[in-house]
Amino acid sequence: MRQFVRGLSLALATLVFGIPHALAQGAETWPNRVVKVVVPYPAGGATDSIARLVAAKLQQQLGQSFIVENKGGAGGNIGADAVAKAAPDGYTILFNINGHAIAPAIYSKLSYSPDDDFIRVTQIAATSTVLVINPQVPAQNFQELVALAKSKPGVLNYGSTGIGNSLHLTMELIKQMTGTDIQMVPFQGDGQLFQSLFRNDLQVALVPSSITKPHIEAGTLRALGITTLKRSTTLPNVPTLDEAGLKGFENRGWMGLFLPKGTPQDIVDKLAREMKKGVESPDMKERFAENELEAIGSTPEEFEKVYRADRIKFEKIVKDAKIQVR
Repeated sequence: MRQFVRGLSLALATLVFGIPHALAQGAETWPNRVVKVVVPYPAGGATDSIARLVAAKLQQQLGQSFIVENKGGAGGNIGADAVAKAAPDGYTILFNINGHAIAPAIYSKLSYSPDDDFIRVTQIAATSTVLVINPQVPAQNFQELVALAKSKPGVLNYGSTGIGNSLHLTMELIKQMTGTDIQMVPFQGDGQLFQSLFRNDLQVALVPSSITKPHIEAGTLRALGITTLKRSTTLPNVPTLDEAGLKGFENRGWMGLFLPKGTPQDIVDKLAREMKKGVESPDMKERFAENELEAIGSTPEEFEKVYRADRIKFEKIVKDAKIQVR
């Protein structure tokens, strides 16, 4: 009986103390099998293309397969929910944009918590957007656009590819700061929005710099301001909105990596370090620059601060603009 009790005690000790040890061993050897990178948007878009660059770079550096899985739908919530419920072992990663910080302000009921179900691992890149108008609009600069909008409240239209996304909310912030009334027109995608801009059915839009640069250079769209505090190196003649008169204005989007809550800290830190090394490599910097992205590679603590600041900012914009919560 004494031997049975001693054997049972040893077994329990192994069970209790062996789990942390196993996790530690997993952190040391991670990754030793295929890692899934979930993109909560359809394949073929800008977010998807950058996620594939990131996955390829991590695969190259870590010598293990990183595969991208697209789980689009519900404004990114389906894919995010899948990762929130995944095993916290480092083998399911969420690649997401700052819509992740907007979701709690837009959706009254979510099947997961963007705040509590994830670890913010690293901000990979910062994105910029540019305010453009149809060249037929009689405004040569941002201040003239503001004056025109104030003289014709509710007459000008701006386009958005989604109610509650960062472009929509940033435009609403510009309206709040300038006291203008420009009507929002929703579109299913960038293609439809640009066609309406070219026809002057739509006068104004806030759009990603990466896909707008060719139209600005061709003269089919007129750029009035970029949303970063520093001018773009590839669009050096476009002023920042701060320079254009909207003092202190800055609104940069981001792309980042998230892991399910409970993932061992060693894995979190290793992924952040590898991603920083990846985005700082010359080939990735070049590819990012081509897509109007600024390479970041932040620590988990730095990314946490960026995320929390956006949560507060977008929640206030939604409230002040009286945007209906879904």
